[in-house]
Amino acid sequence: MNHEPSSKIMPLANDFVKVFESPDPESMYTYSPGIAVLPNGRIVATIDIGGPGVERLSPPEQLAPGDRKRLGKVFVSDDGGRTWLHKTDFPYVHARPFVAGDALYVLGQCGDLAVIRSTDEGETWSKPTLLSSGEHWHQAPSNVHYANGHVYLVMERVVRQMKGWPVSVMAPVLMRGRTDADLTQRDSWTFASELVFEDVVPEAALDYFGVPFYEVAPHTSILVAPKRGLSPMGWLETNVVQITDPNHYFYDPSGCTFHLWMRAHTGGTGYANIAKVVENADGSMTTMLEKAPSGRTIAFVPCPGGQMKFHIVYDQPSGVYWLLSSQATDSMTRAELLPADRYNLPNNERHRLTLHFSRNCIDWCFAGLVAVGGSAKQSRHYASMAVSGDDLLVLSRSGDERAKDAHNGNFISFHRIANFRGLIY
Repeated sequence: MNHEPSSKIMPLANDFVKVFESPDPESMYTYSPGIAVLPNGRIVATIDIGGPGVERLSPPEQLAPGDRKRLGKVFVSDDGGRTWLHKTDFPYVHARPFVAGDALYVLGQCGDLAVIRSTDEGETWSKPTLLSSGEHWHQAPSNVHYANGHVYLVMERVVRQMKGWPVSVMAPVLMRGRTDADLTQRDSWTFASELVFEDVVPEAALDYFGVPFYEVAPHTSILVAPKRGLSPMGWLETNVVQITDPNHYFYDPSGCTFHLWMRAHTGGTGYANIAKVVENADGSMTTMLEKAPSGRTIAFVPCPGGQMKFHIVYDQPSGVYWLLSSQATDSMTRAELLPADRYNLPNNERHRLTLHFSRNCIDWCFAGLVAVGGSAKQSRHYASMAVSGDDLLVLSRSGDERAKDAHNGNFISFHRIANFRGLIY
């Protein structure tokens, strides 16, 4: 693709292939697109299905007695994403595929952490294995990072109970596993220490930059407008990045620091949350907030689309971070005046998927509008991406006019951004 300047922004990859489509959009919703590219070029996609209609699909045996029905699926493509083959189902959600050594894994949660493994490039799979017991985990298919013979990814543990969405009581937990280990075994993973949002961000002390945008008492929820609810401020859906530029304020010359970039649930737009994890000499990992040169604590950073699930990929050839996120266009419309097809609150716009690039993860340059739905209800959001040669592959949680709403879409779409490094300026 030749990225010529234009007086009008045209989508980079509005055309798509449907990887999976709901057989009943009113009761079965498509969620959690995750994507990986194998060394041989095979593309692996993972999704899950939610909603009351899942009960009719006869999902695989659940991992915990009495557990509610959860259904994930694995698809592969050997022709660049033009066609997809279904390979297996798994009884958990919020999963992502990744390669470690000679194996392919899909890790997610059914309350507890769960994982399956393939040693033949996704043709056959092990039975699901639990990596925790009696816990409550969360996440979305965010990125995976490799360094020093290890794979790093984040899952979030809900550490205490509350009414409403528990993002204020979640701890993003960086997980590290050797790439040559069997990562279906708990002992193969090291878990970082836990940092809970409400314990480290003093909401009552924040002022001058409009965060949080609405007032919500701890451990409760409110209605900002009829049918438009909000839970307390928090963080979620975490990516892991490593700063490699020696001139960067966050750079660690020992290579033992990893930064967590998270969706900031504030009721507003334009910010992400960050924290960092430091590897200790004994192999343990400690999670903490970052500091500015002034000594002030950093918990929020500017991020276009940071109010919604986003995905970050570091591209080694260009030395650039790429950000795939949702674009907000009217977050200042009063909640009670939103049109009926707008989901939830003003900052919750979900039908415009955008791409940015950055050399430092703070200053983001607009690279392009990736894909746009035909209306606010027809979402293109919660997407994941992977590099394949000169192209960026994007897997989006999407919907059309038959979708129940912007959150509960009815298909997963595959998009290709050709020659993406040509977008750098």
